[in-house]
Amino acid sequence: MNICCIGAGYVGGPTMAMIAHKCPDIQVRVVDVNAKRIAEWNSDRLPVYEPGLDHVVRSQRGKNLHFSTDIDAAIAAADIIFVSVNTPTKSYGVGAGRAADMKYIELCARHIARVARGKKIVVEKSTLPVRTAESLKTVLAANSQGAEFQVLSNPEFLAEGTAVADLESPDRVLIGGETTPAGLAAAETLAGVYARWVPRERIITTNLWSSELSKLVANAFLAQRISSINAISALCEATEADVDEVAFAIGRDSRIGPKFLKASVGFGGSCFQKDIFNLVYLCEHFGLPEVAHYWEQVIKMNDWQKRRFSSAIVSSLFNTVSGKRIAVLGFAFKKDTNDTRESAAIYVCRDLVEEQAHVAIYDPKVTRQQVFGDLGQAETTADGKSNPYVSIAADAYEAAAGAHAVVILTEWDEFKKLDYKRIFDGMMKPAFLFDGRNILNLAELRKIGFTARGVGKP
Repeated sequence: MNICCIGAGYVGGPTMAMIAHKCPDIQVRVVDVNAKRIAEWNSDRLPVYEPGLDHVVRSQRGKNLHFSTDIDAAIAAADIIFVSVNTPTKSYGVGAGRAADMKYIELCARHIARVARGKKIVVEKSTLPVRTAESLKTVLAANSQGAEFQVLSNPEFLAEGTAVADLESPDRVLIGGETTPAGLAAAETLAGVYARWVPRERIITTNLWSSELSKLVANAFLAQRISSINAISALCEATEADVDEVAFAIGRDSRIGPKFLKASVGFGGSCFQKDIFNLVYLCEHFGLPEVAHYWEQVIKMNDWQKRRFSSAIVSSLFNTVSGKRIAVLGFAFKKDTNDTRESAAIYVCRDLVEEQAHVAIYDPKVTRQQVFGDLGQAETTADGKSNPYVSIAADAYEAAAGAHAVVILTEWDEFKKLDYKRIFDGMMKPAFLFDGRNILNLAELRKIGFTARGVGKP
């Protein structure tokens, strides 16, 4: 069997690496138009950081795992073609700010139809709106050069930071297909690949539409839980309750459970916000404004939580951060990934820069180019001087040296192990610390001398 994946991003690369790792007799080709990204997958420094991913890629690369820009050859050879290209939220036209931008999916479908011959199984791996498979089938059929296509939906449920473990032992693998003999056979073919290492009872088959909607709904429910506990964190601060104690108490109820009840500065990542906006757009399209408003509130609460955190920093520092050095620890949207998409750190840093603070940023995996790009800042001014508002530190101690405040925005484990007495001694006084991820002991920090504040903490 030959498998091709179009799109070498955070989903396509790790997923195909795991398939190659578990199925050494299957040839897996990951292709992309981005030559730089393909070169990185073929190098010693992968474009995606995930614990354990480097080992999986190195074990199979050059054997049955190949990264290439030769899309035509990969499509022509493949029995199964995964489509894992970007589907960002539209920034133009009808549905701007809500609907998914489908231009890359359509271009991909036209490319497949132009090159493919014989029988092909095309698998939606990108997060897509409901009924996309129908559009994909229409484009493929209208442009086919004699090929026969079966379209499946196989949404990814891996979480960044734990992607390899999630791929190794997934809660479930969802495959949606047409309920025709050919559609059922195609779904069984794909199920047979996953069944090489995933127990059959975890492989779920549904119709196409249920599969597509399940992905959006899963992310919407997870984001809803985060926004819910973050809303309660504000009430905790007002009443001097402890949000972690509240979360622990309600999480012991088996009907609720403990997961995704960690209060923070807000959720980020490529999926939650995009998928909820997509869900909102779908509800509006199908004449369900009340449902749309309900889910839109999840995003509004998340945005408010980030603004609330930024405002708390400014107000605590005597209502001005102008000219003050603020050490920002963490820029990725969560630990154990270098992904910064929709990271809360971007929004908090922008707010602080707008207040003319100098943010000194340290993240163990995010590059300086990525930080400056996300913040829309140049590394130097027009006259060649360093940016007066943003700098990148080599470590946490350098970032905090001479700072008025330390702000933790990503829950990297190394931040729990820092010598905070050393950090305190090198800071301006009074020294403030804002823990946006509730990973530190505020009482111990206060004993050192910090004015320390968490999220939803007394």
